Amino acid sequence: MTTIEPVPAVVPQRQGRSVADGLRNALPKIVLAPSFAVILVFVYGFILWTVYLSFTTSRILPVYKWGGFDAYYRLWSQPNWYVAMQNLAIFGILYIGICIALGLFIAILMDQRIRAEGVLRPIFLYPMALSFVVTGTAWKWFLNPGLGLENTMHHLGWESFRFDWLVNPQMAIYTVVIAGVWQASGFVMAMFLAGLRGIDGEIVKAAQIDGASNVAIYRRIIIPLLRPVFLSAFIVLAHMAIKSYDLVIALTGGGPGNATELPSTFMYSYTFTRNQMNVGSASAVMMLMGITAIIVPYLYSELRERKQ
Repeated sequence: MTTIEPVPAVVPQRQGRSVADGLRNALPKIVLAPSFAVILVFVYGFILWTVYLSFTTSRILPVYKWGGFDAYYRLWSQPNWYVAMQNLAIFGILYIGICIALGLFIAILMDQRIRAEGVLRPIFLYPMALSFVVTGTAWKWFLNPGLGLENTMHHLGWESFRFDWLVNPQMAIYTVVIAGVWQASGFVMAMFLAGLRGIDGEIVKAAQIDGASNVAIYRRIIIPLLRPVFLSAFIVLAHMAIKSYDLVIALTGGGPGNATELPSTFMYSYTFTRNQMNVGSASAVMMLMGITAIIVPYLYSELRERKQ
């Protein structure tokens, strides 16, 4: 009599591997999901909430009664808003222009392989490691006529020296420019230095063999190749200029008067101290539109270049 022995079932390993691979692929998404949810709620959720409040009649506290475009009409009827926009134009143009020019100049000097580069590079980058509050407070002490530069010059015997920009309504906005440039120019230098070090040296050598001067090489070859760095620096600096708040509050408090009022300080003032939350929300939406108008074309050009 023949007996048939049972054959052990073969467990399909492919199915087990597919489950393990699926879990392995899903693990990064599972880990990032809580952070993504928090960002979705506390960043984009509050952005949408702010936009909605700008169309309500909110004053001291949020009120969800529809007010249409009344807050925007009142915003653009405020003289202080035009002062803030004018100050932002002055601060933004000088801040971005000087930071880019000074950062490029320092980067070119550092690119000459100077012996003290390892010491100078951290020195130039150090201000960016400080908070804007620390920067504003330090420059407030330095520019204070009774404590800082002017007082020091008087003690050294230069009695006629005057530097009262911090308390001069006509010049106070330029003290914000000075403090901002001091903090950000080293960061821009690092961006340009990285761009310079990324340029193919063979191109420069070929131009030198052809008899091109150093000025011509930088003007016709190197600086045009730094176009992406220029664009990135502009985007970063413009974003920092629009949202500048803590630097102004620490340095001038928005004064004297409203001489250094910026859209960010205007937004805080109208939202939390003047009890006009809808107008403050409308000013925040205007700031968001300004940042969007800068970032969206940049992202579009970057994505188009990658596709090409």
